[in-house]
Amino acid sequence: MLTNVVSEKQIATDPESLATWGKDWTNGFRVAPSAIVFPSHEQQVLELVKYANDAGVALVPSGGRTGLSGGAVASNGEVVVSFDRMNQILDFKAQDRLVTCQAGVVTQVLQEFATEQGLFYPVDFASAGSSQIGGNVATNAGGIKVIRYGLTRDWVAGMRVVTGAGARLACNGGLVKNATGYDLRHLMTGSEGTLGLITEVDMRLASMPEPQIVMVIGVPRVADLLNVLDSFNRRLTLSAFEFFSDLALEKVQAHRGLQAPLANRVEHYALLEFDESAMSAATAAFERCMQEGWAVDAVISQSQAQANALWQLREGISESIAAYTPYKNDLSVCIHQVPEFLAEVDAFVAESYPDFEVCWYGHIGDGNLHLNILRPPHLSIESFMAKGHAISPKIFELVARRGGSISAEHGVGLLKRDFLEYSRSEAEIELMRGIKQLFDPNQILNPGKLL
Repeated sequence: MLTNVVSEKQIATDPESLATWGKDWTNGFRVAPSAIVFPSHEQQVLELVKYANDAGVALVPSGGRTGLSGGAVASNGEVVVSFDRMNQILDFKAQDRLVTCQAGVVTQVLQEFATEQGLFYPVDFASAGSSQIGGNVATNAGGIKVIRYGLTRDWVAGMRVVTGAGARLACNGGLVKNATGYDLRHLMTGSEGTLGLITEVDMRLASMPEPQIVMVIGVPRVADLLNVLDSFNRRLTLSAFEFFSDLALEKVQAHRGLQAPLANRVEHYALLEFDESAMSAATAAFERCMQEGWAVDAVISQSQAQANALWQLREGISESIAAYTPYKNDLSVCIHQVPEFLAEVDAFVAESYPDFEVCWYGHIGDGNLHLNILRPPHLSIESFMAKGHAISPKIFELVARRGGSISAEHGVGLLKRDFLEYSRSEAEIELMRGIKQLFDPNQILNPGKLL
């Protein structure tokens, strides 16, 4: 019984709790966990894994539940393991710039802790206020500053994990150099809770950046987004280079009551962030873009408040289109392929489903595009999701043709599981199955996800 592992106060079986903790932000999947368990320390996680192996019960790890691939959905009576109570910052070593967190620490809490130390945790995204570090590591979360600071993987210095076989692993221990064979820390990063339950992580911190300037540029032609990117990259170091379509801007303006950033509307917008000291270089880069006809207008933040307001235009998009129950695809190709790829997907959707609106935005500076097909009001959610699943293989064929990824930063989960062969070879998938069998021989951890 679960009560032999945790107290009754750490177990929830009421319908509201099951519905809340039994899913993430993904729509369209059955939600049917049998119980939610809230361990408070690693020993209880270990005992839960042992119980699950003995009882033949499946476990679904749950962090902030902000995922968009169904990776935290419990559909078949699984026990959900929530890390909400394992939310403490345990240690900080200033000389190493290393902070040790339990898996349930919220991303924003880590960011604020870093600021208190005069340092910086650079992995950032719109869900930072609710996502958890363990989930970020399990999905190798990216976000808006990848172009400068990389992915979550680049900041993980060590971790503690309980494997599906019930073994405790202490990976790397915060070392900078450690050439002793396979780095299991990197294997666990991005494994989506299918190999082990991450209980603690050692995260590196960076130096505090200069004050940042935000610029929004109007770009008429999608191909010229890359010309704008190149012009700025040649002159300065960007912290972010995002883009969004005019339709995306229209939706976020309506939802949040925001003003248009530019006097006239254009098809595409680039949002750039860079160090305050690079202002003259940025001005020169923008002037080149205007001379070449790559850009038609721009607005530059004059204060932190204005910078925050400009960021709302990009970070508010996902929330603003939620009411349309969008069918989401999180894709990546090499940066130079982005314009042609985006145009082909647009053409395919317009020809096949002319009544569907396509809302584009993403991290174009690292080749990551978020494709959101909006549900027409006359279609039920079930019917629309079925059409979305029918669209995906054609889009994934376009991705595969370019050697891209069908999931750039949201993971595979349930949503992309049946399409994994578009990004992974048969040999790779077989190796992944072998690794899964080794770490989780009874298949108790997040079954049906990823593989």
